[in-house]
Amino acid sequence: MRSPSPGPADQADQADLAPLVRAAQRGDALAVQELLDLLTPYVGRLCGPIALQDGPDATQEALIVIFRGIGGLREPAALFGWARVIAVREAVRIARAAARSVPDPLDGVPARDDPQLAADVRDVLGRLSPAHRAVLVLRDLEGLDEHSVSALLGVPEPTVRTRLFRARRNFRKAWER
Repeated sequence: MRSPSPGPADQADQADLAPLVRAAQRGDALAVQELLDLLTPYVGRLCGPIALQDGPDATQEALIVIFRGIGGLREPAALFGWARVIAVREAVRIARAAARSVPDPLDGVPARDDPQLAADVRDVLGRLSPAHRAVLVLRDLEGLDEHSVSALLGVPEPTVRTRLFRARRNFRKAWER
């Protein structure tokens, strides 16, 4: 199976990208903007079909990851392959998150202000570790984004994501018992 074409970069000589990537790695704002103009349509074409209605969000997240990590790209000729991996990973992550956020039908579920439900939630939260409880409450109850949770807890964003994944899994397991 052939990977999606990088589009305008097909016409551009891949070797011509090296000076541009190197300049972006040094922090040249014009080079960063030029790379952004070059990568945005490509990343958007990859993210859209995977993340569907959340494609623009996935594209934005992928571009953030790409430009945060551009300094670590050793081989400029690998730019589009590297960007493709990041774009697909972010699109899948966003799509999964969107799928999880679709509520199930609420037949038989107690009302939100049900005192028994509140007691049950407190009981299950109490069984989680403090680190998992903190990240779960900040993200799912307070609605803070990963960056804000990261800053509040003093841990890197990937740690927030890992803790949130484990906290949700543990909460689900405890809830089902």
